[in-house]
Amino acid sequence: MPTHRSPGTVLAALLGGGSIALAAALPAGQAHAQATPRATAKAPAAAPRVTAEAPAAAPRVTAEAPAAAPRTGDLAADLDAILADARLTGAGVGVLVRDARTGRVRYDRRSGVPLMPASNQKIHTSTAALSILGPGYRFRTSVRADARAGSTVHGNLYLKGTGDPTLRAAEYDRLAAEVAARGVTEVTGDLVADDTWFDAERTAPGWDPADFPYAYAAQISALTIAPDDAFNAGSIKVTVTPGEAGGPVRVALDPPVDVVTVDNRATTGAAGTPSTLSVTRPRGANTIVVSGSYPAGGKPVESLRTVEEPALYAAAVFRDALEAHGVRVAGTTRRGRTPAGRAALATRRSMPLSALTTPFLKLSNNVIAEILVKAIGRETRGEGSWRAGLPVIERHLASQGVSPGRLELTDGSGLSRSNRTTPRDIAAVLGKARGRTWFPAWFRALPVAGDPDPMTGGTLSGRMGGTPAAGRVQAKTGTLTGVTALSGYVRDPSGHRLIFSVVLNGYSGGAPKDIEDRIAVRLAGGPAALGRSATARQVPGPSLECTWTMTC
Repeated sequence: MPTHRSPGTVLAALLGGGSIALAAALPAGQAHAQATPRATAKAPAAAPRVTAEAPAAAPRVTAEAPAAAPRTGDLAADLDAILADARLTGAGVGVLVRDARTGRVRYDRRSGVPLMPASNQKIHTSTAALSILGPGYRFRTSVRADARAGSTVHGNLYLKGTGDPTLRAAEYDRLAAEVAARGVTEVTGDLVADDTWFDAERTAPGWDPADFPYAYAAQISALTIAPDDAFNAGSIKVTVTPGEAGGPVRVALDPPVDVVTVDNRATTGAAGTPSTLSVTRPRGANTIVVSGSYPAGGKPVESLRTVEEPALYAAAVFRDALEAHGVRVAGTTRRGRTPAGRAALATRRSMPLSALTTPFLKLSNNVIAEILVKAIGRETRGEGSWRAGLPVIERHLASQGVSPGRLELTDGSGLSRSNRTTPRDIAAVLGKARGRTWFPAWFRALPVAGDPDPMTGGTLSGRMGGTPAAGRVQAKTGTLTGVTALSGYVRDPSGHRLIFSVVLNGYSGGAPKDIEDRIAVRLAGGPAALGRSATARQVPGPSLECTWTMTC
């Protein structure tokens, strides 16, 4: 069994130490994008809803007739039997299995019918970003200044971002230290937070406002900050600790900033009483409201909640760091644009996109997906927006064999319920990716079935352990209310690599992940594996599926 390593440890190794110091443990949170870390010891009442909506009816199925599935041994019959599950009665079901080398179809069940992909959308977004931006693409953050005389900046100090989701308090502290090292001790003007590299549209069309307090639906900004090593940018960590019975609970924010306030209405209940704790943020406000009751003696509860206007949040953290390094800013902190020709006092470049793909896909980070869409728009059309970026991604997908008539992109993460694609087109992208120079890094970034290491198994760390699929399936998960998907690669018993895509919409009951797992186990282990797949042993340790984001 692989040795368990924390995400921070693995990322540090991945980056070779680098300029990113990563903590040894992954924080808490989750959603479609699977992008929010697990909430440790989170009280049930505080957990995000697995979607803000009631289960939607399956998208209307077109008149396309099911393609006849080639009979290869017993595979077609076995998969037909798995898909005969009563929970799929009346559901939208799309499945395709093909040989990765020859392209020969091994199984096809309505694979050309458009369905909601949930986080399988990230297959499209990540491969497009690597092709369009390039695996060496890095985000840049700079600190610039008006005229300077000696230790004084006569005018404003500008903090300019281009979308880096990996900036945490430690990175802003390093930028502040660079400014101080240049001999600056005083700024007579304002601290200007420049997020104009992207537009001011903070959430994608089709996102449910009820999701906005949760980290998987954080606001997208060109200047932002993450509170953790999973890069949940645009969120703040809230820790609730019980006090004395009958008294208030204690609430702490990390990083602590004055632009985010706490309205603590929660009390400490008697030991052993049930928790009714709620942690939320009213829409349009930068106030974290904590209410309900939490029992005395309970463990601290950590959760991630979004902030309003991430650029001002990031600038507040940077301003505190400047103060700590002896740099005083006399004016206010505000949003604005950096004038041309201003000298740089400090700069930072992110890890390359090829490395960022690992936390992006392993943890299914929604915010990274949307930042990449806007970065594509900015780099190719001079406009950092969904309106500019999504059409560029669509054109790229068309060049990979994806039919425009079967594709609808509303965002990059899959959180929107108006996204549509097909298993056939997902499989086409998976097939084309194998011929790209960046494929090895991208392939390694996919979750690995049954591996308990969060930065290897990712959202598949708690699935298919102890089955023939463990270590043989590398695939992207996807979850929304009424939507589940699993698409990627698997080695069959003969050693051939297969490409598969399973997308299910509008089923009855909870997400039938076991159906996806049984298909993957059958592909990895052959007919003999079928009897074992339904009772696959789950790998001990935290399950990451649907604990980071609404759309795992």
